[in-house]
Amino acid sequence: MFSLGSFLGVEKENRGLLYRIYFIFFASGMMSTLLGAILPELGESYSLDYAFRGVLLSAHQIGNLIAVIASGYIPYLIGRKKSTVILGSGIVLGLILMTLTGNPALLFIAFALTGVGRGTMSNITNVVVGENASNKAAGLNLLHASFAIGAFIAPFIAIAAIPSSWRYAPVAVSIVMLFALFLVLMSRLSSARSERKKGEAGLPRTLGFWLNTAIMFMYLCAEASLIGWLVTYFQDTGVFPDSISTMMQSCLWIMILIGRLTCAVVSPHMNKNILILILGLMMTFFFVLMVVSSSPVIIAIAVFGTGLSMSGIYPTTLSTMEDRYNSSTSATGICIGTATVGAIVMPSIIGMVAEHAGIKGGIATISAALLIMVVLMIIKLGVSLKRR
Repeated sequence: MFSLGSFLGVEKENRGLLYRIYFIFFASGMMSTLLGAILPELGESYSLDYAFRGVLLSAHQIGNLIAVIASGYIPYLIGRKKSTVILGSGIVLGLILMTLTGNPALLFIAFALTGVGRGTMSNITNVVVGENASNKAAGLNLLHASFAIGAFIAPFIAIAAIPSSWRYAPVAVSIVMLFALFLVLMSRLSSARSERKKGEAGLPRTLGFWLNTAIMFMYLCAEASLIGWLVTYFQDTGVFPDSISTMMQSCLWIMILIGRLTCAVVSPHMNKNILILILGLMMTFFFVLMVVSSSPVIIAIAVFGTGLSMSGIYPTTLSTMEDRYNSSTSATGICIGTATVGAIVMPSIIGMVAEHAGIKGGIATISAALLIMVVLMIIKLGVSLKRR
């Protein structure tokens, strides 16, 4: 009989914790796409222009960056469980706050708080899976598949809520996140202060670490911008009706889910650096096709292809880190934190470009990040082959 714990190589006593970790990341995935799904309605409700909508998406990523860095060190002070619950509660606070006020400063804080929670969940879940799963590539791809399931569901919650009020959607996701935080409190996650491993405090200096970080930087430029702006892009260009535009975001994530499950099965049997390059080339091709095409059918196919190909880039790249970095909250924090700077900068750039060149011109700037990402993937593959 198939056992997920056995497939991932997780000790029996730690499997319950692993399943809770997957649910936590599922809830985080719901929040991530909800922001993009409600952004058009939130923007109209509070009379926000493209530029400030981009600032809000960047505020979310600023919070993400703060949390990723903080969650790499706070566990050494108060323990993993307390730090996860305290910082993770930012998602609940932020979602509720954005339903209560249209004040620009408070909206900025609300989006930043959701980022704080997301960054916390990202760091702790990746570290726990990295520590407990001997089949790390499969474990991380399945972890990010659980994120994709949550991301797939959230736009449908938004579609159901918007006819009455878009505010119901953030409240619903807040309830799911509260339950996830309760699971953390009841889990085997350590309450004791973590002990820093010898040599962990220093800044990573290996070429492989920083190549992976640079690839993830460019990937997050594209991912954060695509997820945050996709619904607005389709609605404002008139490619799809509003409800279909929101649904396309779910379609993107169902393809990401399929891709991550596929990568979880395929990655143990092939060179991961080759797999990463193939995915990067496919993502770039399908994204450019989505932007240049005017046919709804071709655009839909391009969205499916983009989701399928972008699916495994982040977790598979992360899995190629050296073991000493994968099991270190501080090294993981440095990697994800640095990469998150891309997710902070790019959505605002798109908003500013869109104000002058239109939303289509703004979205098209993502292609530059994808091209740089592919170049870095080629370098990474070359370095790995040279070391053999």
